[in-house]
Amino acid sequence: MKRRAMLSRLCATFALSLSLALAGCGGASSGADERPPLEGAALGGPFTLVDKTGRTVKWSDLRGRYAIIYFGYTFCPDACPLDVQAMMMGFNRFAKEHPDLAAKVQPVFISIDPERDTPEVVGQWTAAFSPRLLGLTGTPAQVKQAADAFAAYYAKGDETSGGYLMDHSRVAYLMAPNGDPLAMLPVEKAAKGTPEGFKEASAAVAADLEKWVK
Repeated sequence: MKRRAMLSRLCATFALSLSLALAGCGGASSGADERPPLEGAALGGPFTLVDKTGRTVKWSDLRGRYAIIYFGYTFCPDACPLDVQAMMMGFNRFAKEHPDLAAKVQPVFISIDPERDTPEVVGQWTAAFSPRLLGLTGTPAQVKQAADAFAAYYAKGDETSGGYLMDHSRVAYLMAPNGDPLAMLPVEKAAKGTPEGFKEASAAVAADLEKWVK
């Protein structure tokens, strides 16, 4: 039931984004008049987590800045590294072209595997992608609160001799300084893990950031 409810909420968010995007294809609005794809979606909310030093970081601490929010785990063998690399490549591309605007953006990685992802582990993992990427983790209850606020689904897989995997949704949310959701960044374009895929994904992510970060 928990997974069904979470997936239903996530599907509703995707449906809202898709319907708004399709509505924009009719030529009724463009440029400055274009509305954010996730405008009005029930995403975002209070959470309390910790960074690599154990310092408490709350959702309210990100107010006043744009935030890119991605839920994953450091032991992920493929999806998370691909997504986060595409996300940060796109952010770095945007930062190179628009350093003043990029200074207003905080990329955030939130672990959904608190059993293994200690603050130190998350800090080391995020540092491999960029010093600008803020890694957060917490207790199981704290992680659940954060994930629920963003309709992020996750579940622990079966234990094996090699450990376990986590089943989870893959979305990079761009949030406004006031906490409202704006868009889902197209990190999935790097799914093939090829240089061409990363190039396409980074260009698409940078383009979305340029569109919505003001």
